Amino acid sequence: MDARGFEDLVNSLRTFTPRAEIVLEEVPAPQKLATYSFAFSADVSNGLLGDDEDEIASGRFVLLHEPGGQDTWEGEFRCVTFVRADVDPVMQQDPLLPEVGWSWFLEALESEECALAAPSGTVTRVSSASFGKLSPRNDESEIEIRASWTPAITDPIEIMKHIAGWCRLITDVAGLEPIPDGVSTISSARRR
Repeated sequence: MDARGFEDLVNSLRTFTPRAEIVLEEVPAPQKLATYSFAFSADVSNGLLGDDEDEIASGRFVLLHEPGGQDTWEGEFRCVTFVRADVDPVMQQDPLLPEVGWSWFLEALESEECALAAPSGTVTRVSSASFGKLSPRNDESEIEIRASWTPAITDPIEIMKHIAGWCRLITDVAGLEPIPDGVSTISSARRR
């Protein structure tokens, strides 16, 4: 794929519309990891309006393309993601949380029928306690999932499934209820 083909793909990616609680924003992509790259950031709200709205998760999705591929990728494209969400302190203490987080990642891609190769990543539990003048703040617990994978695709537009899988991951990690099969969301297609 040449520069024009990648730009056509990026233009298609810009049309992706997630569920209403997710706000996607195109952000600068890393320039030194591959010949071509594209990135989205995402903020996920609790779905409430006005003063009741609260950000409950955030993330970043980067698509890399190297014509001819890279040996470690096992393909010409590579998806790289970071997802962060608040979790209940009890959940944060669960010794199985990293394994559960990794299963969320794999299941989210599987739910969108994404074929992939060479998945890798980390799941991190973060716990913060505040002291001194910050002590009135509540203690915070988060989960962070950093992952990369090679989309096994025959047509570059199939990357859309992988973005949908990433959006599924971020909503799962945020604890949003799944949208039942056969039900469509009315998305405000909010973009920044």
